[in-house]
Amino acid sequence: MALFIPKDRKSLFRQFLTGMYDAVVITDPNGHILEINPRAEEYFGFVIDEVIDKPIGLLIPGLSPELVQRIRRGLAEQRHIVIDANCQAKLGNRFQSEVTISDIDLMDPDDLVFTIRNVERRRQVNDMLRAKESAFSICPIALFACDLEGKITECNTAFLEMMDIHSEEEARKHNISEYMNDDPLPEKFAKAREGERSVTGIVAENEDGGTTEIEVILAPNRQGRKIKGVVGSVQKIK
Repeated sequence: MALFIPKDRKSLFRQFLTGMYDAVVITDPNGHILEINPRAEEYFGFVIDEVIDKPIGLLIPGLSPELVQRIRRGLAEQRHIVIDANCQAKLGNRFQSEVTISDIDLMDPDDLVFTIRNVERRRQVNDMLRAKESAFSICPIALFACDLEGKITECNTAFLEMMDIHSEEEARKHNISEYMNDDPLPEKFAKAREGERSVTGIVAENEDGGTTEIEVILAPNRQGRKIKGVVGSVQKIK
């Protein structure tokens, strides 16, 4: 039977660093860089040989040796410290980051580990989502989203006005089938749950006895490959 021979500690640690989603920089007690992981190389544009023994301030401007010592003293009272920082890449471009600092017993018991998460991308995504929410809200076409059972999860102002619903909170208490039960809409909803997009024209009767042509679009609400629900629009055709 083959014997299991454990890898040395440093080799295992390097494998761990390689798999980290965030950038990781290891420094000695004085803040001089000992190790960086591949994500740090991606963020900053440096390879390890270019930053070895350089001060952490090269990557995180403002982290002077004096501040590093203050951080070390602070770590004596807490497990880690989190700071917001303006990191700087090799080409001079800066990016907003959340930096978590803790101590690690690697080569010296007082070595420091800086875990750096680039929040610039997250802020860009949040800004994009807020813009989409604003566009969704002011769109003159009635828009909605519901789960696979038809329970309304989101809707815009035009939908509320069309269906005579007072608020989004009230809308979430209802099922879309209460407002879209004319054939062939139930069948089209079922197909949307299976991944099919449809455009359907129906004729609705008005209270005054007249009729209105309405176009209903239903489509699957996908998250990756999985269908989470159905989204749709309802528009009166003049």
